[in-house]
Amino acid sequence: MASEVANDNIPAGEDAAVEQHATQEELGTQLEGEAVQDGQLGEELEPPVSEMFQLTVKLPYHPNQIQIMVSTQEQVQDIRQSIIELPDTFQYSCFHLEHNGVRINDFVELSDVPDINAESELVLVEDPYTEKEARIHLLRMRELIGASGPRVDTVHGISAGLSLFDSINTGDEQVVKTGEGANTGTHPMSDYDFDAPVTFDHFLPPPPKPAPKCVRSIALSPWNPPPYHLRQKGHLLYIQVTTLENETVQITSHVSGFYVNKSSSSNFDPSPKLVNGKPTQEHSLLNLLSSISAQFPKEFVALQEHNSKKDPLVTFQPTNAIPASPWLVPFPKAPYHVHQPDLARPQETYLISGTENIDSLRDFNEEFQSTRELPRDTVQERVFRERLLSKLFADYTDAAVRGAVLISRGEIAPLNPTEGRDAQIFVYNNIFFSYGADGVGTFASEGGDEAARVATGKDVLGVKAVNQLDIPGLSTPGTVVVDYLGRRLVAQSIVPGIFKQKEEGQNQIDYGGVEGRDVIATTEAFIPIFEKMSKEMRVKKHNVWDKEGKKHELVASVETKGLLGTDARKYVLDLYRITPLDIDWLEKYWKGGEDESGYPHRMAVLRQELVEGFWKFKMREYIAAQMAERKQVKDEAEKKKAEEDKQKEVEGTDKTDESAAKDAEAKEEVKEEQPAEKVDLSAFDFALNPDVFSGQQPQTDEEKAENLKDEENVRAACTYLIEKVIPGLIEDLKEGDVGSPMDGHSLSRLMHKRGINIRYLGTIAKLAIEHGSKLESIKIITLQEMVARASKHVLNALLRGLPGPLTPYAISHFLNCLLGSEYNPSPQSEKDQQLWTLYHDADFNFEKLTPEALREVIEKEVLRRFRYELPSGWASEIKHAQLLREISLKLGLQLGIRKYNFKPLTEEEKAALAAKPVAAPTTNGTSGGGKKKKKAAAAAAAAIEEVTPALPPTTFVADDICNVVPLVKDAASRSQLAEEALEAGRISIIQDQKDLGQELLLESLSLHEQIYGVLHPEVARVYNTLAMLYYQLDEKPAAVELARKAVIVSERTLGVDSSETILNYLNLGLFEHSNGNTHAALAYIRHAFGFWRIIYGDGHPDSVTTMNNAAVMLQALKHYHDSRKWFEASLGVCESIFGKSSPNTATLSFQLAQALALDQDSKGAVARMRDAYNVFLAELGPNDRNTKEAENWLEQLTQNAVHIAKQAKETQQRRLRRINLTPRVTMTARPQPHAGQASVREGKVAESTTSATATGAVATGEAGIDGMDERSIDELIKFIEGGHESQAGGKGGKRPQRANPKRRGGMKA
Repeated sequence: MASEVANDNIPAGEDAAVEQHATQEELGTQLEGEAVQDGQLGEELEPPVSEMFQLTVKLPYHPNQIQIMVSTQEQVQDIRQSIIELPDTFQYSCFHLEHNGVRINDFVELSDVPDINAESELVLVEDPYTEKEARIHLLRMRELIGASGPRVDTVHGISAGLSLFDSINTGDEQVVKTGEGANTGTHPMSDYDFDAPVTFDHFLPPPPKPAPKCVRSIALSPWNPPPYHLRQKGHLLYIQVTTLENETVQITSHVSGFYVNKSSSSNFDPSPKLVNGKPTQEHSLLNLLSSISAQFPKEFVALQEHNSKKDPLVTFQPTNAIPASPWLVPFPKAPYHVHQPDLARPQETYLISGTENIDSLRDFNEEFQSTRELPRDTVQERVFRERLLSKLFADYTDAAVRGAVLISRGEIAPLNPTEGRDAQIFVYNNIFFSYGADGVGTFASEGGDEAARVATGKDVLGVKAVNQLDIPGLSTPGTVVVDYLGRRLVAQSIVPGIFKQKEEGQNQIDYGGVEGRDVIATTEAFIPIFEKMSKEMRVKKHNVWDKEGKKHELVASVETKGLLGTDARKYVLDLYRITPLDIDWLEKYWKGGEDESGYPHRMAVLRQELVEGFWKFKMREYIAAQMAERKQVKDEAEKKKAEEDKQKEVEGTDKTDESAAKDAEAKEEVKEEQPAEKVDLSAFDFALNPDVFSGQQPQTDEEKAENLKDEENVRAACTYLIEKVIPGLIEDLKEGDVGSPMDGHSLSRLMHKRGINIRYLGTIAKLAIEHGSKLESIKIITLQEMVARASKHVLNALLRGLPGPLTPYAISHFLNCLLGSEYNPSPQSEKDQQLWTLYHDADFNFEKLTPEALREVIEKEVLRRFRYELPSGWASEIKHAQLLREISLKLGLQLGIRKYNFKPLTEEEKAALAAKPVAAPTTNGTSGGGKKKKKAAAAAAAAIEEVTPALPPTTFVADDICNVVPLVKDAASRSQLAEEALEAGRISIIQDQKDLGQELLLESLSLHEQIYGVLHPEVARVYNTLAMLYYQLDEKPAAVELARKAVIVSERTLGVDSSETILNYLNLGLFEHSNGNTHAALAYIRHAFGFWRIIYGDGHPDSVTTMNNAAVMLQALKHYHDSRKWFEASLGVCESIFGKSSPNTATLSFQLAQALALDQDSKGAVARMRDAYNVFLAELGPNDRNTKEAENWLEQLTQNAVHIAKQAKETQQRRLRRINLTPRVTMTARPQPHAGQASVREGKVAESTTSATATGAVATGEAGIDGMDERSIDELIKFIEGGHESQAGGKGGKRPQRANPKRRGGMKA
């Protein structure tokens, strides 16, 4: 068919549609090339053998025993956690397990418990409480009974971890949210409007349904803490509960459990209170509440049922990842945010951390290093170690972000308050904090604060790279960078001995530069371990010279420092210069720190990915040179042999049969040996010197020559970037070999993956413009990204000197000047006079900002940072909604969801606003009667006024800034074990070892979930990858299940509008359709499309495939008219990108012609098919299969159109002749034939009152009056090529039609 034209961007039809998404960056690299070198991986990584069996646990109360499925690999604490989370046993929190009367250690594996087997029984024994256990129990019970409301968290923003998956209606009737209510359609796309403006309402979650309440309140009593004499008797806490019966009960938490005491709000008596002559005491607070409140058990069951309706992935909190905070959130009003009073909310810090706060203080550095030193010989040991590391990185990141936010708010005092602000340092929770600014002049010659800021970001990447290498014996400090309210803070775990004052003559640093490059230390003990690190990072062993000109040989950059801690561990610090400088860029654009037109800093280094890619490029060159040399030697040998043979022939020497046979055998041996020919890579040694162009002064001629060679290698790497990598990316984007980025984040990831720095955005924009409409989307995104990044730097500078309460005013005024200048050309900053007076010494420079001045500053920043000159008029041409999103994500802004007016209101919009009713709606058709009704009417009117406030004078107001969340860069490494299993599984499938491959893939999934926890971005990616692999293996139900999980996890950890989440939704739609659930598939595609329009807008290249898929799905549901609309939209985008004469466009024209035929538009079908035929003929030639097929279709459609025109004319003439001869029996009164029961007689066509036959594409078929053919395109082709038994669907018309005498005569009774 014509739809099979070679085209990567627009694979036609539902089967080919997956190919587009398989090219996305998440679905990885070309595995065929890797299979050769990694072929043995599947054999090396055997799935760990684990014995699964059912274990019985005896309980002290009902149900007295439970069965749980366990593995011998599991730790006892995992079994304990399972017991705590099971519905029958979640009242237990303070207990231990016994086997054969012996207590089991929680931290051993089940296999280490003596005599444990499937028939064993464990006994749950309740333990005495400590104060800590009592606090944990109270916190847990509050969560279980639904008494703990939403927490206001410094790390997590509003609606953090939001998922919209459950809110998508996937039934037969799709409820579509509109501004006025809910509409019902026959399918999810039935009322889709391609011309509707982008709305932010997609971010609105469904209003939360109130959960059943078990108690009115539960909190610590005012009688806390217990007096000394009662503490000695075992009193731990006092709790105050107000039951649903409105009775306030005082409860004592005792070492033995919980009991109701005699205290009241004014009288203290913690002794047990007798109920029916007996004291009421339970080991669990849950059981006690059940016994003192009659309504509690019923409401508790209702609460569990309410919670069980939600997907656990939606309700669980991420443990190893920070949940994504959306940039658009509901305003703090009902029903989304109802702030309820809760006495226990301010008590939670004490309940979590205790009086002395000792529970939250941790020695993170010791935890990091001791975890890294755990054994890793077996698979079980590696899983345990990597699982601990993942949790530790997450805990450290969480603690670091909390500290950074507190420092930014001025809650923590600096250790050196007399220093300037940028030089101040802090310690919080055993974490060392410093500002990412040049407070002490270290980077004065490199660009000052700009260079220091970049260095901290590069340092995190360097630490992450070293952590990924996981070299035994090499330690790195925990490192996190936090950007918050314009300031960058660096959080590092405290290395033992780093603050220790050394004796005179001793250096603080043991390896590398001590004071800049003036003093250099070279302790021998560091060389072996640094050599391993440098070899993996392609860093060359090289010479450096100190201030006295003395030569030192280093195996790492002079900036990379080694420190021997007081714990005798070897630490590596300052990893911001592990790659060389991008000298090509610096020589062109770095003009010193004083020149504002030059690049802002000299820290422009090459990316690690580029160095690795260049190393592979040089290795390929080396192999090619070796092979060429061997070929040359071989050719010379063969030439020499041929000459010898020729000489022998001339001399007339005859070979004997025996010698001829030997020669033949020798030749065969040579042929057999050739395939096994290998190149010895031991002689290949290529690495880059990171310290060239850094002011090093070689002394001798030999040293100068060596240094010059190193410089040439670095220049070659820069040339490789400019001439190979960047053009290669552009070519791949043009040809569709990689998925086109949707937003700035996906573009940045794609660039970084190829080793391209963000500073080359301008270069990519220029190349995209050269390629015209094919890369229009890349041009749009690069311009948007450059403006967004320039805006980030400008706004950060404005926020840096502002107190927290003033930031919403600065942010809103900045956004008005940038995005709202068309709505209000001269916006004025809002002002709260009280705050202005209070912070009289703050930096109010943001008030002076004007749209013209801001545009000028942004143009300068873009030119300075990206060497790109923005076109005139860029501010009005840029996509406002998309730029607002990019800026919000780069600064952590959370804005309220409403319509933001970026353009002046039209007269129609003004009239519509003026016509909006402000009065209360009438009730049941009446408008008055009684005080209650008047009050209700007044309340409703107030509600309407609140919902539709008066139009603001500017696009943004300070109240639109609901929150600012900190942005985090961490150094957490990925799990090597889980990735090895995934790679081994993929390679096994490529090698057609399906069973082994699936086993390894499932093992990889299990490892990912164990190591990261289920809610983690890496787990979302592996779900998506496995879903795609299962789809390709035709395991469709499994693919759908995994794709659903991928969607929810990516929504909660990456964001509901992340490009990865949108791709996951699109893939889920494809899998659902292939699994027979097309309605759900269309619902998911519609949801994804809504967000796609928010993050990019209309006309994205990859949206062609998505629209094509939606059209094919609608055809499968026989909604031919709606299908046609999606084909037309797809063709419109394709024409705008590739032009009308492209084979891509012709392919879609071909499909659209078929859709028009099915929709009974024969004229349109002929026109579109002619377009397709003409393009195929011009581009592919007359003998191409696509051209021939289009020609065949065109001929049949043309004949059909002629038949229809004739019949329509004849029908009209007969109507005029028989205008008074209306038949007495209409078609609806006669028994109608089922589809396919009508027959063709003498080649005549059944007449229709429509302008085309029901088939639209069939010249000699019969269909119902005003009906639509239900045949697929393949059946139509079969019919045209000679099949006369195709089925024609007949659906009744909407209005009565006249009966046709010929039709009646043609029917069979």
